[in-house]
Amino acid sequence: MTTVQARRTIDEAGAQAVLEAAERYARDQGHRVVIAVVERSGELVALRRTPGAQVASSRVAVDKARTAAIFVRPSRELEQQVTAGRLGALALHGAHALTGGIPLTVEDEVVGAIGTSGETPDADESVSLAGAAISFSTSEFPALTYDGARRIGQAVAAAAAERGVSPVCAVVDAGGELMFMWRPDGAQVASVGVATDKARTAAIYRRPSKDFEDQASGGRASALHLARAVPLQGGMPVFHDGEVTGALGVSGASSADEDQELAVLGSQALLEAFVRP
Repeated sequence: MTTVQARRTIDEAGAQAVLEAAERYARDQGHRVVIAVVERSGELVALRRTPGAQVASSRVAVDKARTAAIFVRPSRELEQQVTAGRLGALALHGAHALTGGIPLTVEDEVVGAIGTSGETPDADESVSLAGAAISFSTSEFPALTYDGARRIGQAVAAAAAERGVSPVCAVVDAGGELMFMWRPDGAQVASVGVATDKARTAAIYRRPSKDFEDQASGGRASALHLARAVPLQGGMPVFHDGEVTGALGVSGASSADEDQELAVLGSQALLEAFVRP
């Protein structure tokens, strides 16, 4: 059973190379645009504006790039669905059905995406295509596999059964997206969302979610404003060779402290799995 696999994502140098190619094309065409490059989970790596680009395009370019990255296809395809009458596509979580986002691929693996905004849809897409056409560098990182995520959930399930409690355990990847969930019959419904929130917080901030609860309880109320963070203990990052591969969140045990204890046990179980597959 493989618990971790090597994956690639565009790195900062690669993003700058893509931006330079796209900007060069945009300037040659006289386009006033904003160009954004995101990594494979849709988070911004780099952004560039040509002279005269409208302010609103900064966010739109990121939205287009993120759509292309997480849906693993040009954002034009979603706009075409909507134009053809499939209005339900507008409800797709994380999607912005606007032409101009293009996936960045290496050997058929999507490692990020580029999005452009500011001109006509076709012109925006042409800028993104110019950036995507060049060679660019990537970095390799260890990523949690489904088998690894399941092993974490099973470890928490076994420990919870011994204690006679029925919490929910959610396991997410390094970008905070759900990979596996253990939800026993006795679990409370609310714990599904809370466990996922805790796991996402631990993954994207690369630290236990307890750190943020401690900050908030200690008088730093502004910790509640951290983007996508939920200041509740019970979320733990999962490491491999010093890098975060994912995270787990536990909610619904007998207390918040027990949520945290079970989350720690889950993260330790995976460390053992790396040594004893």
